[in-house]
This record gives sequence, C-alpha cells and structure tokens, in this order.
Amino acid sequence: MEQSEFRLESGRKAVWGMIHLGPLPGTPFYREGSFDMLRETAVESAVALQRGGADGCLVQSVDRVYSTEDESDPARTTAIALIVDAIVRASGHDARFHVGVQLMRNALTASLAVAKVAGGSFIRAGAVVGMTLSPHGMVEAQPLALAEYRRKIDALGIGVVADVDSMHFQWFGGGKSTGEVARAARNVGADAVALSDPNEGRALEKIASVRRSAPGLPVILAGHTNHSNAERLLAAADGAFVGTCLEEAGWGGRIDIDKVRAYVDIARSVES
Repeated sequence: MEQSEFRLESGRKAVWGMIHLGPLPGTPFYREGSFDMLRETAVESAVALQRGGADGCLVQSVDRVYSTEDESDPARTTAIALIVDAIVRASGHDARFHVGVQLMRNALTASLAVAKVAGGSFIRAGAVVGMTLSPHGMVEAQPLALAEYRRKIDALGIGVVADVDSMHFQWFGGGKSTGEVARAARNVGADAVALSDPNEGRALEKIASVRRSAPGLPVILAGHTNHSNAERLLAAADGAFVGTCLEEAGWGGRIDIDKVRAYVDIARSVES
C-alpha cells in the first residue's frame, strides 16, 4: 500500500486535547438552538490548547447513541464540518496544530471527508480491522471501503489513527495480542494506533506489544492519562489524546489553559 503523507514530528510527544461535543443536529438528543454554543465552546477550547502549547486537538462527537455502520446524518456531518472549519480558522491555519475528527462510533468516511474539506489533519478510527462489541451493537471494520474512499478524495495526507485496544475497541473473539491488531491496522493504512488501559502496568504492556509486533508504528495513548501518570506513560508512548484532566469541570467542560500548559511541560520533559 502507498504510504500516507501524514507524519508525527520525530522525537516530539504529540499532545492532542479532546474537544467533546454535545449532541449535534441530526441526532436524537440534540437540543434545538444549542449549535452556536457548541461551536463557540469548541473554538474556545481549541484556542486554549494552542496557546497552552498542545500539538492539536481531536474534535469528537458525543451524541449518546450511534449507528454501528460507517454512516452519518447529513446535518450531523455538516455541523461538525462547520465546527472544524471554525477551529482551523481560529488557530490561524497553523500546520503545526493538528485538528482531528471523529464522528462516533465509526463513521470513518464522513470523518475523512470533514477533515479533508474543512482543513483537518487526521481522523481517529474506532475500528479499521476486525470487529468490536459496543453498547450500541457490533461494529465491523470496512478497511477496503475506507482505503478506496481515502483514495477517491485524495486524502492520503489525512492521517488515520486507529484504536486497537482501548475503551472504544477490543478485538472481538480474542486470540490476538494488541501488537498483532496494530500490525493488521498498519497493513490496511493506519498511520498510528491508539490504546489505553485504566491500569498503568497493563497500558505499558500493550505499548510494548505494539513495539514488538509493529516496530516504528506510532502509539498514541487513548485515555486514562493525567498530570500524575503522564511522565511514565509518555516515556513509552509517542503521544496522547488528553481529555478530562484538561477540562475545567471534568469531562465535557471547556479546556483550561493552565492545565494544558502543565501537561505539555510534562510531555516536553520526556521527549527524546
């Protein structure tokens, strides 16, 4: 497979803050009239991340209930595209500040289209290989469809960060190590993999498994990092999606610039 143009900066730990959106238009729990506030909060959080020294953000839809198919309502897709576009504009189209897109659970083609058109840098994929059982049903990866659509819209420059063992994905049926799933994800076009575990020791074991099975493949922590454990975990990983510990009032709140600066200082202290 042709190599993607997306790259992480060598030796630099990627700190990507999570921007958790409330339910969007076109979804059952959307509150009529709330879109402008959702967009305003997302832009303010992204600016705080940029000014706090983070390397980017991941704009993630949190609509409470999801299709398990690779599909997204047109209003929902349009809404997140407007938010991503506003963030890219507010960050000054800074190529060093990566803006990611994730339409949950696994609307990968819509996420890729939004990133390509609205100025994003990457998508996060809940499943690019195998299957995973979610609260909303079985999510089945469609790697051929993703690869074909990525080619169709000339989006090799848009990175794909694939969950391989995390709160969003666990290989259904067992029998494969985290590293084996990561290797399979790379074979179908993933540029990096995301993993997590609430137990620090198990998280480190998962990272080591990827290093053994897929040498050179970047590993991003997908949750469960904070100011207390970031130094130890980032010493082993290549970056992190960081959410709750940066938000003012916990999960879903605005990003606090001082919390961002403190986390980034830790990340920079362990860079090679």
